[in-house]
Amino acid sequence: MNSYEYLTPETLDSAVSLHQAHGDRAMYIAGGTDVMVKIKSGKIAPDYLISLRHINSGKEIVLNRETGELSISAFATHRMLEKSQLIRLHYPILYDAVRNIGSVQIRNVATIGGNIVNAVPSADGAIPLLALDAAVEIYGSKGKRRVDLVHFFEGPGQTVLEPGEIVTKIVAPALLPRTGGAYKKFGRREAMELPILGVGVLLSLKKDSGKCARVRICLGVAAPTPMRAVEAERFLQGKKVDEETLHRAGEIAARESRVRDSVRGVAWYRREMVGVFVRRMGLLCLERIKEKEMLQ
Repeated sequence: MNSYEYLTPETLDSAVSLHQAHGDRAMYIAGGTDVMVKIKSGKIAPDYLISLRHINSGKEIVLNRETGELSISAFATHRMLEKSQLIRLHYPILYDAVRNIGSVQIRNVATIGGNIVNAVPSADGAIPLLALDAAVEIYGSKGKRRVDLVHFFEGPGQTVLEPGEIVTKIVAPALLPRTGGAYKKFGRREAMELPILGVGVLLSLKKDSGKCARVRICLGVAAPTPMRAVEAERFLQGKKVDEETLHRAGEIAARESRVRDSVRGVAWYRREMVGVFVRRMGLLCLERIKEKEMLQ
């Protein structure tokens, strides 16, 4: 394994300055669960690793009670999200995803920001955040900017980040009333394996009916980047949500997907499973909306 110098800045400005000083020879590292694997396999060979673990920016997971906006530090670990009562009770779509990422040991160090920045099609954390209409806050030498997650991914391993920029926060707008969410990582095992497919559904019902007020259907390992099945969403909008309409939405989402053959699964099977799990996650959303209403 190549040698490298490990740098430990304590502020965002220091981290950005170090990256500017060392350029392409430097790489940011947070939890390191992906970066160290790439180094050991010889895929990357940085001369400098700039650690983000010591930056004093907090690792908060906060719900603004006035606006309903959810704010998650990009440096928060998957385990922090998994153990958060706020996430488990109010954002089950995200809880479903983070509790099955790797092992407990991995979740203790791997960060949600790193999961997003890696930009792999199988990133479990990205799918529910895409369904939540989240945006990422980015900091660099030119200051701060915010990018909607739907526009963040450009291809496998590619994002809109410019050299030296750091994702610092994920922000999601307030949920509508009568909203339920669900995510399924589909694979041969629940954890410790990359998924064959990931499906997330966020469903909001109208106030006095079972009709769809808003829906997001998001897919992982179904295209070069995490994707929304927008035609399936349009189909459900305004319709009564039941098993029949969810089955139809699943068929549409399956056609929208851009699945391909791989060592983990063939395209036709992935496409079939898109339809199956869109329906199942939609039904689970309905169950969760009913459960929430019963507790109120």
